[in-house]
Amino acid sequence: MKKIIIILAIVILAGTVFLLAKNVFRKTVPPAPANSISMSTPASENNNPPQEMPVPSAPTDNQNTPTVQNSNGFQSPLDRAAERVTKKPFGIYITPKTSPVQPERFQGYHTGTDFEIFPEEQSADVSVRAVCSGKIAVKRSASGYGGMLVQNCTLDNQSITVIYGHLKLASITKNAGDTLNTGDEIGILGKAYSTETDGERKHLHLGVSKGFSISILGYVQSQSELSGWIDPCSLGVCK
Repeated sequence: MKKIIIILAIVILAGTVFLLAKNVFRKTVPPAPANSISMSTPASENNNPPQEMPVPSAPTDNQNTPTVQNSNGFQSPLDRAAERVTKKPFGIYITPKTSPVQPERFQGYHTGTDFEIFPEEQSADVSVRAVCSGKIAVKRSASGYGGMLVQNCTLDNQSITVIYGHLKLASITKNAGDTLNTGDEIGILGKAYSTETDGERKHLHLGVSKGFSISILGYVQSQSELSGWIDPCSLGVCK
C-alpha cells in the first residue's frame, strides 16, 4: 500500500513539474503574430500613394508644358523688346511740351510703338527682325523716318500693313516684292540724329495699320483715327 502511495506521489510531482516548466516556456517565447502583413507597411501603401497625398508623375515628352508664344505667330523685332518700350507706346498723345523725348517736333496720337536702344547699343549695329511673314511693299527714305520698310502681312485672315521706321536703308538687302518670313533679319537701325533716322534718336518705330492701303503716318490728330491702327504690343511683339 505504501509503495502505491509513493508511486502516486511521484507521478503527481512529476506532472506538476512538467506543467510548471510548460508555463514558463510559454511566457519567455512570444507567440507568432496572427498576420505578418500587419506588422509591416501595408502592401497597398507600398504600391500606391494615399489618396490625400498624390505623387505627381514624372514629365514625359508627350505631356503638354506651357510655352511662351506670341499671338498669331508674330515675333518681337528686337531682343528684350519689353524693356525697350519706355517712351512712346501706342496711342500716347504727344506735344512738343509734354513729350518724353526732347526736343520734340511732332504732335498727335502715336500710331505705333517705339522700341528704344540700350546705352551700350548707341554705337553698335542693332538688327531688326520681321515680326510677321509677308511681302515687302515699300523700301525707301521718308520724312520723319529716314530709312523705312513697309511689309504686307495677314492677321486673322485680314490684311495688315507693318511699318518699320528709322532703319539704315543701305543695310536692307531685300527689295519691294521680296518676301520676309517671321524672324528674318531686315537690316539695322539707323545712326542717331542722321539722315538714316531723319534727325531722330536711334530707335525703331513699329506701326501696324489695317488693310493693304499704305499709310505711314506716325501720328494722327484725333483719337478716333487710331481705330485704323493696331497696337503692336497686342500682337505679342513686345515680349
